[in-house]
Amino acid sequence: MALDGLVIYCLVDELSKKLIGGKIEKIYQPENDELILNIRKDKSNFKLLLSANSSNPRAYISNSYSKENPINAPLFCMILRKHIQNGKIVSIHQPDFERIIKITVESLDDLKNIKTKDLIIEIMGKHSNIILVDKDENKIIDAIKRVPVNVNTFRQILPSKTYVNPPSQNKLNPISEINIEKFKKALLHNNSAIFKAIYSSFTGVSPTIAKEICFRSNLDPDISVKDIDDKCIESLFISFNEIFSDIKNKIFNPCMVVNEKINKMVDFGCIKFKMYSEYKTIENSSISFILDEYYSKKDIKERLLQRSYDLRKNISIKLDRLYNKLEKLKQEMEDSKNSDIYKTYGQLITTYMYMIKKGMDEIEVVNFYDNSGETVNIKLDKSLSPAENAQKYFKKYSKLKNAQNEIKQQLDITANEIDYLENIILSIENCENILELDEIKQELIKHGYIKKVKQYKSKEEQLKSTPHKFISCDNFTMYVGKNNKQNDYLTFKLASSDDIWLHTKDIPGSHVIIKTNGKQVPHSTLVQAAILASYFSKARMSSNVAVDFTYRKNVKKPNGAKPGMVIYENNNTLYVTPSEEAFVSIKNHSEKKDEKN
Repeated sequence: MALDGLVIYCLVDELSKKLIGGKIEKIYQPENDELILNIRKDKSNFKLLLSANSSNPRAYISNSYSKENPINAPLFCMILRKHIQNGKIVSIHQPDFERIIKITVESLDDLKNIKTKDLIIEIMGKHSNIILVDKDENKIIDAIKRVPVNVNTFRQILPSKTYVNPPSQNKLNPISEINIEKFKKALLHNNSAIFKAIYSSFTGVSPTIAKEICFRSNLDPDISVKDIDDKCIESLFISFNEIFSDIKNKIFNPCMVVNEKINKMVDFGCIKFKMYSEYKTIENSSISFILDEYYSKKDIKERLLQRSYDLRKNISIKLDRLYNKLEKLKQEMEDSKNSDIYKTYGQLITTYMYMIKKGMDEIEVVNFYDNSGETVNIKLDKSLSPAENAQKYFKKYSKLKNAQNEIKQQLDITANEIDYLENIILSIENCENILELDEIKQELIKHGYIKKVKQYKSKEEQLKSTPHKFISCDNFTMYVGKNNKQNDYLTFKLASSDDIWLHTKDIPGSHVIIKTNGKQVPHSTLVQAAILASYFSKARMSSNVAVDFTYRKNVKKPNGAKPGMVIYENNNTLYVTPSEEAFVSIKNHSEKKDEKN
């Protein structure tokens, strides 16, 4: 999936129709690489999202954007407010089919003179940027990412520097006049696979579009250019022309391609894809709607990963230490089980004391405590007397014997702590928003795993997250906890004593509750709840996962147990496979039920 030249061409057409003549009323910078422009035109309000994020650079009108703004606006945001807030958008342009959008704004300066500025969005992966330029002087006012000379000697992005276009890649503009000779020459210039030759030769063409051209021509995209003849080139040119004649004529088909089995977007674009016949294509008149659907979810997920990185790293380090501690304790337990041999050595030294002299380093004697009557070699300390050597072994025996109970207790504590932190890692991975991540942080602060950092809390972070809710095929409500706090809430507050509680057997995972309302729960609902329990567990990618279930009244929380930690009895076990298809089926059924209600 790519925000390629075609999508940007379609987007610029849409933005031009909706925003030209509009007034920029407010400017915000919720992230260090992201802007929101509130634009009003003809009594309609639009929220234009512009992002120079390295992973997800993008621009479109968003209907779902809801991030909180910082208390103090960043410097670039303040500069934009000074220069273009209350300004009028007079043009939106895509230069040479590149992945660049230029928004030209007219606004009044301090002397009430009309000044023209270009807000330039360069959508170029890790080099993406948003730059404010004085159009008359072609001088950079500022940028969301400043690029000094030590980073780029050819092109500095700094205040007062002349704005220079990104380096040309010497490609052909696909919406210019391209005849078959130009097309052929461009392709044959590349000694690579056909699809690579296509996207390497034409500006703004992504690998996806190149593969679509190959598909329409019934050609394997991986065949080398040197292995195709003129007939193949002619077929490729016809397919190329089909796509770009529509683009030139502004005949767009904004769409997303979805794999319904796993409820995941496969691709998006502004043409009618033919190579995705096995998937469902969802069309919409607005390319912004398509981009919003895709990037809003992707951005949340990736920013959550970024924000949770230090937390996951911190917990992973603690887990590694606990794993090492557990192995050492297990070894100590094994050693302590051999404590009786040291008692025997002490007794044998006492019995054969008449044979031992100070300075000996070992003695071989018959072990009459062993029915076989075999001899045994006993190591001695040369510096000790026979009696002292015997006492040394008796002390070692007593120490190991007494240590067994302590080691067993430490083993239980360490194993429980590992279970708890593995559950924390799982909860972090399953987070769907900042609110849920913040709840996990607060839990870890409370239990001393991380230090408290004083931070401003957004309105979202002051709210409480809610558990997953599903409806079974038999119309029973099923709840799934997203973190330990929710697990405790579901099990000990929401659930009644005769509700069904489920959890993966000996594997970190979420608590699942089936609300019975006093009814008998069918096997089909139990299976679906077990699938949810295994899906929201560490065993998500496994098969034949054991899931225990019992009545809620059989689940107890031991005194002093950490959040989410419970013990249970009188349980039965189901074995299920948590496939993506099975989960999506349950989810889709639940959503349809919610729509009806």
